[in-house]
Amino acid sequence: MENRIYFRQLLSGRDFATDNPIAQQMVNFVYIIGDRETGEAMLVDPAYEVHELLEILEAEGLRLTGVLATHWHPDHVGGDLMGYPIDGIKELTGMTSVAAPVHIQKPEVEWITRTTGVSVSDLVAHESGDKVMVGDIPVTLIHTPGHTPGSQCFLVDGRLVAGDTLFLDGCGRTDLPGADPDDMYESLTQRLAIVPDSAVLYPGHLYSPESSAKMGDTRQRNYVFKIPSLEQWRMMMGGSF
Repeated sequence: MENRIYFRQLLSGRDFATDNPIAQQMVNFVYIIGDRETGEAMLVDPAYEVHELLEILEAEGLRLTGVLATHWHPDHVGGDLMGYPIDGIKELTGMTSVAAPVHIQKPEVEWITRTTGVSVSDLVAHESGDKVMVGDIPVTLIHTPGHTPGSQCFLVDGRLVAGDTLFLDGCGRTDLPGADPDDMYESLTQRLAIVPDSAVLYPGHLYSPESSAKMGDTRQRNYVFKIPSLEQWRMMMGGSF
């Protein structure tokens, strides 16, 4: 599987969208998950200069067959970000040359259609534990609410692509619309418990000096794993991260 899978981490403002000041400021990661043998690939959280992402795929001999969206926020899937328009999944699904359904969790449907303007017919709504195939490579979807109602992480070949659920240091905010600190605690302590320590965490933003880390190391050093009870979590976090 290791020789077959194509996995690449792209930093907005550095690896693409280099002239976009919002992309530079937000330091989002976009990920490519591909099957080298079939040439199929999916983009995780495509935003900003989406045409550049398609050019990267083409240069690597890959074709886009779908999108995996971690959550509805505009810096991850496009839309209006505090008055700044960001290209994303609406622009991708509107291209006649692209047939790429957007895979999300069911609780995120309303949020993502309202934010991006995509049609429900462009979306594939999933349950936690569903698997999406990229060629012959399975990607397991893990529903991890907290940052948003339908936030999800992707487990593929020993890698956890976590969006804004979990960073190397800290986790996603829970004081934004649709967020819930109790759900976040459950996601971190229970829903992600199935992820082995040997898996490598790939976050949604470059908020730490490193761009990835093993889950075992993250569980040892990240303060969010040092809070032993929901009551203490509520008291210490106060609903904002």
